[in-house]
Amino acid sequence: MLDRRGFLQTTAGASLALAGLQNLIPAWAQGELKTDPVRKHVLSGRAFDLRIAYRPVRINGIYGRAITINDYLPGPLLRWREGQAVTIRVTNLLDEDTSIHWHGILVPSVMDGVPGISFPGIKSGETFSYRFPVHQAGTYWYHSHSGLQEQIGHYGPLIIDPEQDDPFAYERDYVMILSDWTFEDPKRVFARLKKNSDSYNFQKRTFSDFFSDIGTQGLSPTIKDRMMWGNMRMSATDIADVSGSTYTYLVNGHAPKDNWTALFRLGERVRLRFINASAMTFFNVRVPGLSMRVVQADGQNVQPVDVEEFQLGIAETCDVIVQPEQDQAYTVMCETMDRSGYARASLAPRVGMQAQVPPLRPRPLLTMRDMGMAHEKNRTINQLSGGGHVMDDRSGNRSADENQHGMMKPLQEQKQVGSVHQHRRRGIRRLHDPGTGLEQMAHKVLTYADLKSLDPNPDSRPPEREIEVHLTGNMERYLWSFDGIRFSQLEQPILFYKDERLRLTMINDTMMAHPIHLHGMFFEIVTGNHHYQPRKHTIVVKPAERLSVDITADAPGEWAFHCHLLYHMHAGMFHSVSVREKDISS
Repeated sequence: MLDRRGFLQTTAGASLALAGLQNLIPAWAQGELKTDPVRKHVLSGRAFDLRIAYRPVRINGIYGRAITINDYLPGPLLRWREGQAVTIRVTNLLDEDTSIHWHGILVPSVMDGVPGISFPGIKSGETFSYRFPVHQAGTYWYHSHSGLQEQIGHYGPLIIDPEQDDPFAYERDYVMILSDWTFEDPKRVFARLKKNSDSYNFQKRTFSDFFSDIGTQGLSPTIKDRMMWGNMRMSATDIADVSGSTYTYLVNGHAPKDNWTALFRLGERVRLRFINASAMTFFNVRVPGLSMRVVQADGQNVQPVDVEEFQLGIAETCDVIVQPEQDQAYTVMCETMDRSGYARASLAPRVGMQAQVPPLRPRPLLTMRDMGMAHEKNRTINQLSGGGHVMDDRSGNRSADENQHGMMKPLQEQKQVGSVHQHRRRGIRRLHDPGTGLEQMAHKVLTYADLKSLDPNPDSRPPEREIEVHLTGNMERYLWSFDGIRFSQLEQPILFYKDERLRLTMINDTMMAHPIHLHGMFFEIVTGNHHYQPRKHTIVVKPAERLSVDITADAPGEWAFHCHLLYHMHAGMFHSVSVREKDISS
């Protein structure tokens, strides 16, 4: 029993704690402000102090614990300026090591923030100072590269203002950082995936689907289809490893019912900076009733392209401009690729307004094309599947075109790649595909083939050689890798020669899309646009896809190269690249 003084102290403490939870979201992310929230409580200038700590949070009415940055979730919005140098002092108040990686930012290798690759990490109680010049502009983000910390809040947005004016005009400017939140311990999520990779898949096909397919396709084709998937121990509904069964999807730290709102005046051009800071979720983004003009991808200006929807892979960013002409609210709908949930926000002329939230569309199914069957009809199902859910994690045997470092011979010396191992696919070109579940949309959906750099590429040299990398894994055992070799098994990094122009070809031997990120350098997607190839720091390689990018290896040092699906990276889909001077004596 509490006496009156104890009761008052307890209730006062609870009120303060509740107020603290309500103030956990930084002002720029709170929405419903009469002034532009991007300019409220933003950390700008040349020197910054960040504190990494645990803090209780309340999301969607439920209490949990997050890793916060300066007591905020998401972390504070950092605003830099191109051409200046910045210093960021990061203090670790956790009881474990931490780090910050500046995603997509061109920094010296020792400032990249990847423990075990470029620096040792930040020990508990210690402060590490990042110092580097800022050579670029655009929309980016930052996040932990330690363990699974990114899943529980260790991320934040980053905007770099250009030295010159932007090449496109707008009156309003909003950050839209998308994420997935779970109240489960991320280690438990990973353990469940290791034990049963289908743990979070509650959208499997049913008997009702079976009879529905018979009605539309016929009995024999339906049975043949089911037998094929069964023989491969695969499911056509394996779109996402982790779903809305455990995730709450957030915009700027807000659950869908919070109705995060960005205000506008009629006729204003509104810039929406979308950042996918999720651990495992692809989002399909649209604003029903408004067309979106894409002006930037991964912080790089592109020739404007008008679309109604785009799919945003983990770690990608996309800047769009919309121009509302009606005195009404609009829903910013960010539906997950597997259609198990959504994040959403509102664009509105006044506080409190909201538009109808469109219902979730039917969940998509993987197809023969996602198996690469369209161009591999002479291969058996067992050869294509590796006898597992996806292509088997292999022993690490190399093809005849690779040397001991896993490097490919110069282009003119190579034989046809792809037929050496039965588990290696040639892959199919999918640049014109908008992403899983969006192939049959009646409206315009963005594809990589639509993207063209606004300015000519800075390096127009043709590639001197090609490196071919296969994305591999075994879904049943939840093992993920490059070329069948997990990070723990690696003996040497992939070697780039300083200042060389090379082509990296990635072939996805699995039936899942993988967002691949190279630290320190930009990819240039080989689209056939020659001098205007779009530059990206993260690129989604679709199931069974063969995708090529050109790279200028102008960043000496050691760099991470990995899948940005957090649990795939944790399971081994991680490599390193070393950019070194070429030894001409050899």
